[in-house]
Order: sequence, then structure tokens, then C-alpha cells
Amino acid sequence: MKKIGLVGGTGPESTVMYYKELNSKIDQATGGKNMPDLSIESVNFRKAWELVSANQYQELAEYLSEKVNNLMKSGAEVITLTAVTMHMVLDEVEKNTNVSLVSIPKAVCDEALKRGYKKVGLLGTIFTMERDFMKKDMLQAGIEVVVPDKADRELVAKRIFEELEFGIVKESTLQELNGIIRKMQEEHGIEAVILGCTELPLVLNDKNCVLPCMDSIEIHINKLVELALR
Repeated sequence: MKKIGLVGGTGPESTVMYYKELNSKIDQATGGKNMPDLSIESVNFRKAWELVSANQYQELAEYLSEKVNNLMKSGAEVITLTAVTMHMVLDEVEKNTNVSLVSIPKAVCDEALKRGYKKVGLLGTIFTMERDFMKKDMLQAGIEVVVPDKADRELVAKRIFEELEFGIVKESTLQELNGIIRKMQEEHGIEAVILGCTELPLVLNDKNCVLPCMDSIEIHINKLVELALR
């Protein structure tokens, strides 16, 4: 089995989810015989977010590249970033480190194609919704990606940053998000919604969402399990 390396801490709640689910899924997949060798390089979330907010993408890429290099030194072979927003500098990190990282956008695109979706909604941080890094693979594959209008984008981002990043889950937030998803369905005809922030599954899932959810963290974890066991 290949050793897994996670660049975590962005945010801490999702890093915990990755750690628990990777152990559980590999244990199940091997019939209770193995759990993964796994290393986590946890970033300073405040520092990383300040770099994103200040558009200091070169500095962000260098910071994340340092973490990836540390994972390589630890013997990790399957390496990834555990936050969608950090994928805005994925290409730069790969160039800096000469490592092919396991991409969340690529894994989600492959799953959307598998399910046969033609038009999907995307929720995430303001950077994920407004920039192209989460949409690029899907657009190239012929899948249309819809984001909420400006006011709704700001509301989604506010709930992520002020609540979900700290593990705070409110029924009122669930209702707000479902209202935004329903609005995209009515106005644009989306077939499903991508939970494009690794904290969104804390509040939304297939059981409580008005449309099918594509949980980016679950899809990504399944890909990591597949690659570690290959």
C-alpha cells in the first residue's frame, strides 16, 4: 500500500474528516487487515487565508510547496491538498515540487461524467465560485457549471468562513443553502450541486438537500483510497 500525504489545516475540520475517512475506508476495503500509513503537514490556516485574500498566489504556492516537499521526505507517494480553495495554485505547486497531486477538481469532474450530468451548480468559498480552477475540467468535458448570484455567493462564503470552518452547523444555514440551490435549479435547470468546499458536507448531504449532492471531499477521499491501494 502506498503512503498517503495530506496538506491539511485548511481548515482543521475537513482535515479531521480526511483522516477518519481514509482510515475507515481502507480498513473496510482490506477486510479489516490494514489502515493507511499517513502523514499530515498542517498549514497555518490564518496565514494561508491571508495570502489568498491578498492575491499573493506566488507566496501561497511556495508555502504549500514547502509542505508537499516535507511529505515527500516522509515517504508519501499519494499526495494532495485537502482544501478546494488551495487548488487555485495547484499547477504552480506541481511545477515547484515536480509532484503530480491528486486533484479535487479532476476527481469531481470524473464523477460528474460518470453520473451523466450536463449542468451542475457549484457552492464553495468566494474564490472557488468566482475563479475558474474548480470549473475548468468540467467545462472542458462539456459540463456547464452554474454559481449563485453575487449576494448569494457572499452569503455562502460568509457561512463557510464564520461557521463551518469552526464546526458550527446550524439548521438556519441549511435552509439558506437549500434556498440558494432551489433558486439555481429554477433559474438555470441544474441537475445536481457540487459541494465545492470541504466543510460544506458538515451541513449538506443527499438526505437533506433539495438536489443530489456531489460531495467533493467524499469523491476525493475515494480517489485517494483507490490510488493508495493500487
